[in-house]
Amino acid sequence: MDLEIDIDAPWPGTPDWADLAFQAAEAAATVAPELGNVRLTTSLLFTSDAEVHVLNREWRAKDKPTNVLSFPMIERDDLLDLAPDGPPEMLGDIALAHETCAREAADKGVPLEHHAAHLLVHGLLHLAGFDHENSSEDATKMEALETKALALMGIADPYCG
Repeated sequence: MDLEIDIDAPWPGTPDWADLAFQAAEAAATVAPELGNVRLTTSLLFTSDAEVHVLNREWRAKDKPTNVLSFPMIERDDLLDLAPDGPPEMLGDIALAHETCAREAADKGVPLEHHAAHLLVHGLLHLAGFDHENSSEDATKMEALETKALALMGIADPYCG
């Protein structure tokens, strides 16, 4: 998967957010191999609460910021059927809100980069068609994939404690 990454203020200069995004994408593709298709491109936006608030209001009719937004552009069945040869395919877009992510990381007592990695993996799994809102079974499956991907990155299970 190719990543197109845009890092806006207020995300700090360190750590290397692009490197973290590539690590998260690699880990996500390990637990959900369909994400490893070389034809796929994903757009990642590291931005502010204000920008995510606008996107959330415009696209989801929710008038508030949130930590991560995912906008899939391919249906899961089509993703699973996608051959490795052919033209590039846009998997979708992900936007992370700095202030909300930083506040949540502080509340959880974890480094911002660990929480951001979790949200990137979470967003990528959403783009791959996984969901946690349909049923508790779906939520459990998605959380297990997230935990496994984060473990590959050396990050503790975000659902423990």
